[in-house]
Amino acid sequence: MEADDATPAAAITRWKFEVSRQYQHLLDKATPHVARRWIGCLVVALVYVLRVYLVQGFYVVSYGLGIYILNLLIGFLSPQVDPEIIDLDGPTLPTTGSDEFRPFVRRLPEFKFWYSITKAFCIAFVMTFFSAFDVPVFWPILLFYWVVLFTLTMRKQISHMIKHKYVPFSFGKQRYNGKRASAESSSLSDD
Repeated sequence: MEADDATPAAAITRWKFEVSRQYQHLLDKATPHVARRWIGCLVVALVYVLRVYLVQGFYVVSYGLGIYILNLLIGFLSPQVDPEIIDLDGPTLPTTGSDEFRPFVRRLPEFKFWYSITKAFCIAFVMTFFSAFDVPVFWPILLFYWVVLFTLTMRKQISHMIKHKYVPFSFGKQRYNGKRASAESSSLSDD
């Protein structure tokens, strides 16, 4: 048994497991720090944009990154269960004021959204160091096409939100907390 632990393959496996465990620990520690995570993502994105600007290339990589981020955004704004393709026996979004309150559950949670975007910017940044990814293109056409794609996709997503009456953000929504509810019930019992 000890002979297996001394092999280079076992040592590499153990090292990969330890690095993976430490990386996951760092991610777990970062989870509650939403603002700091997004500021870090913004810094990574600005470094990437600066790199592309200074190199004056890699527009196809940037276009692919933009399409990927658009795809992530759609997942972030969409409910976990799409009301248009839902089985009637499963949970649905409330459609009337008398329906039971159910919080909005995203198809792509905020943490995974942040992690995927940050990882995508890091990968795209690394790609800018390899000339094979610097395909010569006329970048204004790519930018125009991406803006059109973004506009059409967001119009479709917003009309879906309006049709099924859901808002994927929590600001402006009524919050229910235990203290307020208990205070109201005690004032009702005094009457």
